[in-house]
Amino acid sequence: MDFKQIQELIKMINKSNIGEVSIEEKGFKLTIKQKEEPVQQLITTSVQGPQMAALPVQPAMAPQPVPSAGAAEKSKAPEPPADNTVTIKSPMIGTFYRSSSPDKPSFVGVGDEIEPGKIVCIIEAMKLFNEIESEIKGKIVKVLVEDASPVEYDQPLFLVEPA
Repeated sequence: MDFKQIQELIKMINKSNIGEVSIEEKGFKLTIKQKEEPVQQLITTSVQGPQMAALPVQPAMAPQPVPSAGAAEKSKAPEPPADNTVTIKSPMIGTFYRSSSPDKPSFVGVGDEIEPGKIVCIIEAMKLFNEIESEIKGKIVKVLVEDASPVEYDQPLFLVEPA
């Protein structure tokens, strides 16, 4: 695991409600614990033997809000979903993608009909791209997440009007 992967992992954990994560790989152990203060994590490493010093680490670059059209929508109070809609939620923490690559069309858009087994998005977690399939039949009413943005476990992704 390289330094960039560790930084990305810290950012993802910092944005989530995960309290602790441990990774062991070929004699290398990494444990990240999130304290009450969301900016600091405690990182403990060991290499084939006794633990080295544990030290609090602050991320090198604090995430800065990026002004965009989506930022204005996020600042509003979230709308309650309509009574006749079903929410497709994220089954994992990762990065949400609407298409398989930037030059390809989105898997689904507002107004598209979906059915069980149809791929609606991809969530990247630890360099693995996981295709997320619909479990219901219906029509996409709203896409709730910006493309290439981080998502948390159980975060709403799409609103679907069941058929």
